[in-house]
Amino acid sequence: MPTFSAQDIPDLSDQVIIVTGGNAGLGYETIRQLSQHNPAKIYLAARFSARAEKAISDLKQLNPKFTNIQYLQLDLASFDSVKAAAAEFLRQESRLDILINNAGIMMTPEGLTKDGYEIQFGTNVMGPALFTQLLLPILRNTAKLNRQTRMVMLGSAAHSRAPSDVYKFDELHTTAADRHTTQRYTTSKLANLHYARALAERESTIKIIPVHPGMVATNLHHASTGSFLKPFLYAAVSLAATLVEKGALSQVFAAVSPDAKHGQYYGPIGKEEAGSKLSQDHGLQENLFKWIQNELSGHVETMP
Repeated sequence: MPTFSAQDIPDLSDQVIIVTGGNAGLGYETIRQLSQHNPAKIYLAARFSARAEKAISDLKQLNPKFTNIQYLQLDLASFDSVKAAAAEFLRQESRLDILINNAGIMMTPEGLTKDGYEIQFGTNVMGPALFTQLLLPILRNTAKLNRQTRMVMLGSAAHSRAPSDVYKFDELHTTAADRHTTQRYTTSKLANLHYARALAERESTIKIIPVHPGMVATNLHHASTGSFLKPFLYAAVSLAATLVEKGALSQVFAAVSPDAKHGQYYGPIGKEEAGSKLSQDHGLQENLFKWIQNELSGHVETMP
């Protein structure tokens, strides 16, 4: 197993990077670490401009030598917002070396995205899938200049707790009220892994790398659940969680290490993992991928 630390981050000269959910937690720390290695530009993609601009200001104060961090408005729960964000990026840039799909929500109350998907599945899976596919052409073009061009999909070890009757596709167009919020979350995380693996099987130009960080002390949105689980989650985090500085290294490894392999699922830090039994079900993976592709077909001109 490779060992990887912040000192192993290579020089990122000329590289353009997008980190979704970069205003806090793992996304913020990922930008902080990458910004110290001379990238050309980092886009901090997030929903709320005030939070993003505050994060950018803080990052610039921490590292005055690198100030080329730009806000990209992105709401993953809205296809219109995803398409607008991709279009805005493509208006400004001619290359994209690293796309880190970091943003997500966790164990939120029942709800729907603006396009009618179960809120956690829509935000964690459909939004990133659409964003990735809209940016695949520029990623592929960049790979002609940089053989290490890649997309990183952040997952969770909690995917192993997804329900055995996962992917009732009609249910994904509802609030899935019969599912506990934890089941809705773990379903989305299994789908992240399945989708990344399926895309990797079809993609030969850029690296597609799914990764999970383990339990990290972040402010992910379980705090908004108002459920009886909250005190237990806080207790677990305080006792067992990795500090965010170390936790982010898992996705940083996936984003920049030449040792990170196309299609391989990684845990902390740079450890190759197989994933759960359900995650290794290729038929289930293909059904999920084809369903998502069909859902996105009206939003992307060319599909992988």
